[in-house]
Amino acid sequence: MVEKSQGKKLQEKLTHKWENIWDVIDEKEGKKIFEFGDEYKKFLDNSKTERLAAEEIIKIAKKNDYIELDKLIEKGEKLVPGTKVYSNNKDKSVIMYVIGEEDITKGINIVGSHIDAPRIDLKQFPLYEDSELALLKTHYYGGIKKYQWVSLPLALHGVIVKNNGKKINVSIGEDDNDPVFMITDLLPHLAKDQTIKKLGEGITGEGLNIIIGSIPYNEKDLSDKIKLNILKVLNEKYDITEEDFTTAEFEAVPAGKSRDVGLDRSLITSYGHDDRVCAYTSLRAILDVDKPRRTAVALFADKEEIGSYGNTGMNSRFFENTTAEVVALAKENYNELLLKRTLLNSRVLSADVSAGFDPNYPDVLDKRNAPFINKGITLVKYTGAGGKNGSNDANSEYISDVRRIFNENNVIWQMGELGKVDQGGGGTIAYTLANYGMEVVDCGVPVLSMHAPYEVVSKADVYMTYKGYRAFYKA
Repeated sequence: MVEKSQGKKLQEKLTHKWENIWDVIDEKEGKKIFEFGDEYKKFLDNSKTERLAAEEIIKIAKKNDYIELDKLIEKGEKLVPGTKVYSNNKDKSVIMYVIGEEDITKGINIVGSHIDAPRIDLKQFPLYEDSELALLKTHYYGGIKKYQWVSLPLALHGVIVKNNGKKINVSIGEDDNDPVFMITDLLPHLAKDQTIKKLGEGITGEGLNIIIGSIPYNEKDLSDKIKLNILKVLNEKYDITEEDFTTAEFEAVPAGKSRDVGLDRSLITSYGHDDRVCAYTSLRAILDVDKPRRTAVALFADKEEIGSYGNTGMNSRFFENTTAEVVALAKENYNELLLKRTLLNSRVLSADVSAGFDPNYPDVLDKRNAPFINKGITLVKYTGAGGKNGSNDANSEYISDVRRIFNENNVIWQMGELGKVDQGGGGTIAYTLANYGMEVVDCGVPVLSMHAPYEVVSKADVYMTYKGYRAFYKA
């Protein structure tokens, strides 16, 4: 056996290299990775919109003995260690709590994700006829590359609230027997002017019009007969009229199920990995928590992709108000100071995805500081743009604590940042929670093709993210 040189020993002691998960796990854990990936795909397929994701999360929570918080508030029941509760915010965001053994005012452990994703919404008066086609006017939601959404099979998901208050849920395009919808593109033979435009200008926002039909209503001397026929179909199936669109929310998303990628089936492609991959892993992690030392919280927010505004986004008071109710049920003689202490002493993993290094586009990331596929859950100290503008820059003391938790629980992890310094940037919900004085760091799964209609993640990274969140909850 050849003895290692002094330099080799010193190199192994002092330098660090992020590990590839598949190089260090055993066969048993490898099997768990694939099983977990299959379960995650089922969640994705049932959670194409933020409403559907919230519905699925609540359904799973109830199956695991979570009680609706409002019911306990009505009864005035006190929360004791081990109590599991959830709160539903307008069917678009959800919070789950497991009450810990420690005084809640000493802080709670939060993993906060978001369940909205970039998409195409219908305008409030969308249906029209042009050139003997019926189409729908749209307004895109979040950061998308518009050209990626043309010539793509789309499904429509939505809710219609009629004048009498009746709510109708609509889903068309996911079943194999359903029709799908399309936004057409220009053929290359006639695209001379289009191809010389900048990439972001080749398809316009007002040009993202969805084809919904082409058969006219069978009666002469009528205008807009194709539009009328579509309204007739909708009325027969859903009992709606054109005016009902004004009180509806419709989202167009890529049709079809999530799929494995690669001959080794190590990757998953799907719509909505950002950020339902962190939502699912944090959901599964909190389901493994029964009576933690510190109260554990899984937060599933809406509206992150458009700045976290609105009454279901993190800039609303929903999280603060709900936590106030929890503190009031957990402590005697509630006052606002108890809530402020609880929030100030809390610790957060802002569970959002990071941009994985893509060898097809190496110039936009710093390879020495970019997260890589198959190298585990990623800690991102700061996001923002340029000089960390709009970023929560996490404290070293807190990152050290998370690092220790991961290392002690055999969680394979890495550090990363969102692109080169002057390349661009982005944000998460981290800054909102940091405003309370909490310790916060971004922490999630590296993704390829982020914000595209179909994104790609590693099953190994997904599983390791679940392990990381679970370890954090139990710390």
